[in-house]
Amino acid sequence: MARISFAILAGLGMLQAAAASKPEDSLPSYHYGAPIHVECLDRSSETGEHIADEKDQLQWIPFPACNETGRPLEFGYGHEGELNCTIPFIDDPTYHLLEFYVHNDAPMTCRLPVRPAPQVHVVGQKPYVQEYIPLVFALAGTLQLSHLHIGTHMNVLLHARPKRHIQPKDSGVLDSGVAYSTSPLDPKSSTRLVIGDALPLRLSVRWFPTPALPKTEGLVEWQGMGGHIYASTVFYSLVSFLAGIVASGAYFLGVVLPRRLKGRGLGGATPLGFGVNGVGNGWGYKRMD
Repeated sequence: MARISFAILAGLGMLQAAAASKPEDSLPSYHYGAPIHVECLDRSSETGEHIADEKDQLQWIPFPACNETGRPLEFGYGHEGELNCTIPFIDDPTYHLLEFYVHNDAPMTCRLPVRPAPQVHVVGQKPYVQEYIPLVFALAGTLQLSHLHIGTHMNVLLHARPKRHIQPKDSGVLDSGVAYSTSPLDPKSSTRLVIGDALPLRLSVRWFPTPALPKTEGLVEWQGMGGHIYASTVFYSLVSFLAGIVASGAYFLGVVLPRRLKGRGLGGATPLGFGVNGVGNGWGYKRMD
């Protein structure tokens, strides 16, 4: 019994030593689809300056609640696709903040937790302090005297820290991210906004398994964490399919068909040197008795 107790204590000591040597090994990672909540820097609607607490620390507040879910905006780890978040009512303070964002007087600075908070703490280690990555929403548009035009379709690019993703839906932690309006000067893709209106945000979310962006003319090429189909892929697939059909047809007409014709009689078809009723050259039919 003493030997067993000693072995257990020794094993626990080795685990603690390993955890101490690599603290991140004991920290959790996001599983595929795990919710990642967005919170943004609290700013004054009068000046656009950030608001601090009594300890002069920045204050962060949840992203406005989306009408579609009733909850603040969140992303699913590794989950790609189109995401709608309609802010149902733009009040006067929010409207003035949007003016700051669109005019680039102040950025719409938000953040995402790098990893989920650990539920278990290792003895002898300092308590984990949550880390965040910045996610700046680059809202773009035009200012008018009585209203705003905002490009409400946004691309959201999120990167995971480099690791060996064995499966497309593997777990991981965040590295960086950015969000920006697309075609904000196009009237067809921007939204006219006044106080009291709803703000419909349409987010196209894409994930990448490393901080690097994909290259079309370089050595690094991959299709993100969820996998995408590009026009070039469809084009090359179609060309390969057509080339296969042409090659198969040529082989059949040039090799297979002549062999079958050579080994089979044609009934009454013989090369006569004259056509039907003795007129013209070519193939004719001769009655075989």
